[in-house]
Amino acid sequence: MSYNNILSTTQDGITTITINRPSKLNALNSETIQELHEAFNAANEDYDTKVIIIIGSGEKAFVAGADISEFADFDVAEGGRLAAEGQAKLFDFVANLRTPVIAAVNGFALGGGLELAMAAHFRVASDNAKMGLPEVSLGVIPGYGGTQRLPQLVGKGRAMELIMTAGMIDANQALQYGLVNHVTSLEELVPLVEKIAGKIKRNSPVAIGAAIAAINAGFEDGVNGFETEISEFGNCFGTEDFVEGTQAFLNKRKPVFEGK
Repeated sequence: MSYNNILSTTQDGITTITINRPSKLNALNSETIQELHEAFNAANEDYDTKVIIIIGSGEKAFVAGADISEFADFDVAEGGRLAAEGQAKLFDFVANLRTPVIAAVNGFALGGGLELAMAAHFRVASDNAKMGLPEVSLGVIPGYGGTQRLPQLVGKGRAMELIMTAGMIDANQALQYGLVNHVTSLEELVPLVEKIAGKIKRNSPVAIGAAIAAINAGFEDGVNGFETEISEFGNCFGTEDFVEGTQAFLNKRKPVFEGK
């Protein structure tokens, strides 16, 4: 499938989706959001894809924000629709994929860019990364899940300060806050993310998907995460991966998971 604003390649079980608008610092416009939805959906349905990496092209930006020119003239109804459709099409969609998604944060991740990184299942940053949600400086608030995911990741007080000051933090502060899992050099960013992805893809894709669903359930209003865990745990017993994993353990050999 060909795209105008992104690239998608698959090698050795890893699909890398690259936001490719370097002249716009990879800003998210409606076309890019649609293309990302299609690329993530295709990767999630691809039997050979075990891990998805999302990254921005170039060295300056992961995603420097949303394309403000697209919505500067919106009214109340249009603004609400923009947030609802964006969350459903991309941000919530990514967060709830059963294929693990790693954000490789290279450079600026601001506004919708940080919201996309936070929708991924975890984040690795280059040491030149800068992160923030500057929306209040434009007279609006984060609308793609930022007010919900940032407090979950860094705590309410830190999220309040970051959002209200419209400030940025660097990669090391993001690591201290728990916003990213690792910080490395720009040159080592992709190799490190691929190394982590390699460890993930050795394990059962079915079990990983179940774990993602159970973890996410614990952050959903009105959902008992423990009950979801029990259900997903029980379902694992009906999979071929469970049989393979347990038999491999008992026979002291490495498992070969088929994702079934």
